[in-house]
Amino acid sequence: MGGFGLLYKWNLQLVSGAQATSPSPFNPLSLLPGLFTLTPLTTIAQRTALRGTSLLDSLVLAPGLHLQPTANELHKGEYPACAALTSGYVFRVENPATVYFLQRVGRTGCLTDLEVSAQVSPSRFSSSRDEPLASLGYYAAIGCSVFAAQKVYALGDIWGFFFISNLILIRLINYIVLRRRSKPGWLGAPEPGVRGDLFILLSQDRWVRIRGQVDDLKALTSGTWLSEPTTLDMFLDAVAKLLVHANVAVAGHATNAGVCTIVAMLLVNNGLLALDNLRTRKLNMYGRTMEAVGTPKKYFRRRDLAEQLIKESGRDDWAVAMGLIVQDKASKEKTEGVRVTM
Repeated sequence: MGGFGLLYKWNLQLVSGAQATSPSPFNPLSLLPGLFTLTPLTTIAQRTALRGTSLLDSLVLAPGLHLQPTANELHKGEYPACAALTSGYVFRVENPATVYFLQRVGRTGCLTDLEVSAQVSPSRFSSSRDEPLASLGYYAAIGCSVFAAQKVYALGDIWGFFFISNLILIRLINYIVLRRRSKPGWLGAPEPGVRGDLFILLSQDRWVRIRGQVDDLKALTSGTWLSEPTTLDMFLDAVAKLLVHANVAVAGHATNAGVCTIVAMLLVNNGLLALDNLRTRKLNMYGRTMEAVGTPKKYFRRRDLAEQLIKESGRDDWAVAMGLIVQDKASKEKTEGVRVTM
């Protein structure tokens, strides 16, 4: 009986210990930070396509931060036809970031005039002096992230602070990858001192005309913005994606106060960054700035637009190559050698 008594006492101690160390009841609130982070919003990707990336991006924590490398896909695979009104050449705009910006400023049935100029600073991040409000939401989001991190740390929520630190690390990895991939590549042969005039035919009957120095136009329309990722780039991108999903488990250990602070930070930062994107009216890239001039001009027919541009350019070979007009016998000899590059 003594052996059975000891065995019973030992089992009773195991049960008591298991009850003492049993996990706390499931808290649905702890899922919110991870779910909000994984929400497929493209706010950060849009900011990256329009303004480039900066080291300060690591402090802008908002939903969809893991989608930042997809900024090169926001143009939805469109490569619109483009005609040089000065030479008659017809080609396509191959830079995805430029196409995305043109889609934003273009209006159906309207011609939007854009001007390209050189910047004092070659950085894609630095904002011009005449648009101080364009980055107001961006810097406010940085302040909100710093405040949330300080608040969670003051609460003694180590897991919540680790969650925010992990988000910063993910953004830092994305910054490194994008910096490696955004080096200037092929921009065509230099033509200093030559002024160009481009007409671009976008989907949904959105028409854009861009004027500026030929070298500046080539920098924004030729080649690509982000090069193909190397093996190291793909490895770092995979690490960042794994850290995003691992953060879901980390958030499960945060306190309710920490969870509410993180969720509030994500929501506020997304709103601030979205407001910042709406205020951005310029595209900065490779030391050049592209911005709209005046208001879009509406046309009732595409033919009316083509006839006006033909009159201004003094040639119609580009319009024939783009299918805007039908070639007639009178202009057949003039456009017989039309050069088309698609």
